Amino acid sequence: MARWLKTGIAEDLKRARDDQVRDTVTKILDDIERRGDEAVRELSIRFDNWDPADFRLSDDEIAAALAEIPDDTLDDIRFAQEQIRNFARIQRDALADVEAETLPGVVLGHKNIPVGSVGCYVPGGKYPLVASAHMSVVTAKVAGVERIVTCAPPFGGRPASAIIAAQHLGGADEIYCLGGVQAVGAMALGTSTMAPVDMLVGPGNPFVAEAKRQLFGRVGIDLLAGPTETLVIADDTSDGEICATDLLGQAEHGPTSPAVLLTTSEELAVATIAEVERQLEILPTGEIAGTAWRDYGQVIVADSDDEMVRIGDEIASEHVQVMTADPDWFAERLTNYGSLFLGDRTNVSYGDKVIGTNHTLPTRRAARYTGGLWVGKFLKTCTYQKVLTDEASVLLGEYCSRLCALEGFAGHKAQADIRVRRLA
Repeated sequence: MARWLKTGIAEDLKRARDDQVRDTVTKILDDIERRGDEAVRELSIRFDNWDPADFRLSDDEIAAALAEIPDDTLDDIRFAQEQIRNFARIQRDALADVEAETLPGVVLGHKNIPVGSVGCYVPGGKYPLVASAHMSVVTAKVAGVERIVTCAPPFGGRPASAIIAAQHLGGADEIYCLGGVQAVGAMALGTSTMAPVDMLVGPGNPFVAEAKRQLFGRVGIDLLAGPTETLVIADDTSDGEICATDLLGQAEHGPTSPAVLLTTSEELAVATIAEVERQLEILPTGEIAGTAWRDYGQVIVADSDDEMVRIGDEIASEHVQVMTADPDWFAERLTNYGSLFLGDRTNVSYGDKVIGTNHTLPTRRAARYTGGLWVGKFLKTCTYQKVLTDEASVLLGEYCSRLCALEGFAGHKAQADIRVRRLA
């Protein structure tokens, strides 16, 4: 039986916070839908103290932002984007259009068609999350999306030059300095100055995630990517220092980011808790990470590797890092995770920034039913059918007529019957 050496805040407190977020987002989206640009500007001033002449950046503003970035930093951005682009191309190549003659004279197939327009949200309020621009923009570009719109909030009272560089180098068609629910709402609903998009992608804070949830159906979304989550699965071959480092490395994302250690070693659990407290004293982002650890951190001691697999799948974390004697054993058995990081040579930070897999991943147990953002999310797999011969149409028609009668669909039956009469 597993034992919790540390737990976070109670579930009822989490639900109360969720209810408050939901109500706030509903009011904001309603306001944007009613008043458009006027509401967007008021919200930008209210939440970001940002009131530019135009939220969309001009070519000159984009060029000026790139000019502020050192050449070696631009090279780093290009390197990261090339890794993401390369893996996205590998994924795209795995998605083939198909066509097959399934009965004599009956041809079925599907085509993978890119979404027409996508709105990419890039978080940037606490940190200028350059990598989030790579993940959405580059991947959408590889998929063949025709119109890519990006929004990121101001950072330090102005557009974040590094984010602008990443958006531009990734292939964005329209770049806006606009943050939060007002950005997501404007992209999805449209205003007099921003045409609406077909799909929203990208991570964000709880308000952005809730806005995407409420807008789903009016537009497509990639997934509900809320506050970052990490689960470290470790045994006695690991140590407290590296476990604590990897937990806090994700807890620094925000004060509601869960960081969980799951281990079979109580000695490691105790050492990790002590090491977390030590590192929080010296970590520059310790205030944020410490709040997340206090309220959302957990330490669980399991009796066996099998029990760790069971608990890991119940948690269904966004990131699962495995540092055990045999990481591949867990890879073969775990089924619910956003992305898996195997062995102590890799870590979630590599996946977040540079290794090439996408860091926009499911949170809040959504990994039970979806993977993360990938090139396939930007493609619609649409079927088609052709009937090439009279004989094939009559064969299908006779079956179809009887099945329609079984269900009481007279109009459907008539569609089949007319073809049987004419072609038999």
